[in-house]
Amino acid sequence: MSRNTFVSLWITAKLSTAADRRMHLPFALKQAGCMTHNLSAGSQVPGAVPGPAAAGAVQSASAPQPDTRRQADSAPDAARTRRAATQASTPKSRRKPPANRARRSAATAGHIRSAPERRVRIGSPTALLAAVPVLLQFQPGSSMVVIGTEPPGSQVRLTLRYDLPDPPDPALAAEIAAHAVAVLAAQRINRAAAVGYGPGHLVTPVADALRAWAPSAGITVAELLRVENRRYWSYLCAEPGCCPPEGTPFDVSGHPAARALAAGGAARVLSSRAELAATVAPLDGDAGEAMRRATRQAEEHVARLVSRVAMSGRRASARRLIATAGLQAVGTAIARYRRGESVGPEIAAWLTVVLRDLRVRDDAWSRMQPEYLEAHLRLWTDLTRMARPGYASAPASLLAFVAWQSGNGALANVALDRALTDDPGYSMAVLLRQVLDSGAPPSLARLPMTPEEVAASYDDLETTHDEDGQRDTDDAAGQP
Repeated sequence: MSRNTFVSLWITAKLSTAADRRMHLPFALKQAGCMTHNLSAGSQVPGAVPGPAAAGAVQSASAPQPDTRRQADSAPDAARTRRAATQASTPKSRRKPPANRARRSAATAGHIRSAPERRVRIGSPTALLAAVPVLLQFQPGSSMVVIGTEPPGSQVRLTLRYDLPDPPDPALAAEIAAHAVAVLAAQRINRAAAVGYGPGHLVTPVADALRAWAPSAGITVAELLRVENRRYWSYLCAEPGCCPPEGTPFDVSGHPAARALAAGGAARVLSSRAELAATVAPLDGDAGEAMRRATRQAEEHVARLVSRVAMSGRRASARRLIATAGLQAVGTAIARYRRGESVGPEIAAWLTVVLRDLRVRDDAWSRMQPEYLEAHLRLWTDLTRMARPGYASAPASLLAFVAWQSGNGALANVALDRALTDDPGYSMAVLLRQVLDSGAPPSLARLPMTPEEVAASYDDLETTHDEDGQRDTDDAAGQP
């Protein structure tokens, strides 16, 4: 476990053996958290990202729209996430690959640094291959990893990982390349490296598409490798003397770069993305059964609360009662986790139930100050794992937000997978996925509303609902 340890990887020597090609790519990497995190893109805590990305951001032309009923019920939710979405950059020409065939994880580097920085010099393709799993925090398989850098000093700006189309699909390969290039160009990144993991018939179509798309956007692909069975090939070197057709064997286990990264506090690299997804999977066995019982009890408690105001016929009154109890419970849980504590099944079940109330969920969202990232990651990971079916979307979406906030793109995406599996139309998750797919940096994971502003927004909504309900009642009373 590491706390705010920074590692910068500086690739200063040529990465392929081609005599006339050199590359300079520093990777800025921050480790922050109390669980195993994905660190794709040199994850940094939120802040103003160096360079022009935020200023040049445009609104996505392909924003998914939640159904109008859900959108109306969650006005602060939609306003908050769309504010980030409008700053994320996705050109109008981009077509989104199917989620099940081109899943990607993206995150970008911010600039706030609360601990001394350690720099690791990378001078070979093997050193680069030692660094990529640390950036992702899992071993990529059947993937294309694209790393974009920017001046000054060629700091890493973002890392994108795509599933390779299998079977090969030239159209989908072109879409993947177009998306990667679009994200890089929209953030004004003009230099990148890419590594494909898998057999040639799967990697080559995407590699060729990247080489075709990048020049049109003014992007230089400084290195493009393929990795399979502990050998690598360069798509940019055709000299048999230095790039043999049978590939170059490599071993990163004892590589100096890997040792330097470990000394710098790099978290454990997981074996696959599936292992990362398992860190947010629902609990089973005795723990899962305890949560099932506790959730049923929490549902019964909500029913009792509602019954107290049922005779009044005022639906808003029941909502306020549940929200009041929920706001107190979630606020207490946040404070407990910030003190390093945790919660058991009964409290966790009550939290997952009351978080279905959008006012409670949005109040929790507004309290996700970045200085408590580790505590918040632990809280929402615990609740995402403990949540029973029908109650995972809110904690999983909140986990996705704080993971994005910390620069942890792949954790954010597996959390969104969990949220959208639980409720495919959950607006916060849908909108966050749009933002992450655009390659939006953690600097956009701001808190545009304070708890007081969230409360005022919902008070206004509830006042309007009350007035509409009273008007309907008066109209009905006046009917002959």
